[in-house]
Amino acid sequence: MATKTPSLALTPYQVNRYSRHIIMPQVGSVGQRKLIDAKVLMVGAGGLGSPISIYLTLAGVGTIGLVDFDDVDVTNLQRQILHFNDDIGRPKVDSAVETLKAYNPDTNVNVHEEPISSINAMEIMKDYDIIVNGADNFPTRYLVNDAAYLLGKPLVDGSILLFDGQATTYLPGNGCYRCLFPTPPPPGEVPSCAEAGVLGMLPGMIGTIQATEVVKLILGVGDSLSGRLLLVDALSMEFRTVKLRRNPDCPLCGDNPTVTELIDYIAFCGGAPLTG
Repeated sequence: MATKTPSLALTPYQVNRYSRHIIMPQVGSVGQRKLIDAKVLMVGAGGLGSPISIYLTLAGVGTIGLVDFDDVDVTNLQRQILHFNDDIGRPKVDSAVETLKAYNPDTNVNVHEEPISSINAMEIMKDYDIIVNGADNFPTRYLVNDAAYLLGKPLVDGSILLFDGQATTYLPGNGCYRCLFPTPPPPGEVPSCAEAGVLGMLPGMIGTIQATEVVKLILGVGDSLSGRLLLVDALSMEFRTVKLRRNPDCPLCGDNPTVTELIDYIAFCGGAPLTG
């Protein structure tokens, strides 16, 4: 990812607050200013969105966008650290803004309290530098992938179920979600977290990896997970990576693409319902 030239100098307060970043040679004051200038969109304010948005806020990312339209449910509290017991029944975005502002009042939090769809996705995503996917359903995953690619935006992707998680980064021109999963599974074949469960700590593991990927992209340092899929088995505590390659026959990013605009993703995924 090409990094931007940072804008304003750091204030004395910012120098003190982010001192543990600034003394790192890979970050420094220039890198911290890049973080402050960055705009990152988080799709989902749930299990994965919680640690990702919290750590990006703590890191000093200047603008965080949140897309979610659910209310906080008691079942969320086992893993979704953005929300607290007193937030049950509140919109997740309201709870999330309150939590993130408590962590860092200087972070600008943009709220998109609506289902992301083929109608609004491009408009919502266009002003952000990096897109992060924390959605838990296939229609949204394909939608976010396609919109990010068509807009030329990096996409940091993650998923969790039971004790298993995975994460990768899709950079424009270097593969996409459809290269890995050309078509969605038949409805009902892959259970959701609500149906099969998920270890409460797993979103923290995968979400922190995703947040780290975002920060490296902003800074322009290190090796991203582009071209690699990180697989985590928390039950055996094993981490392994598999190579991902751009599929020349991919309908989106291949040599002869057939997906050139956003489609009806609910129909594409066999009528699977959208959830936040």
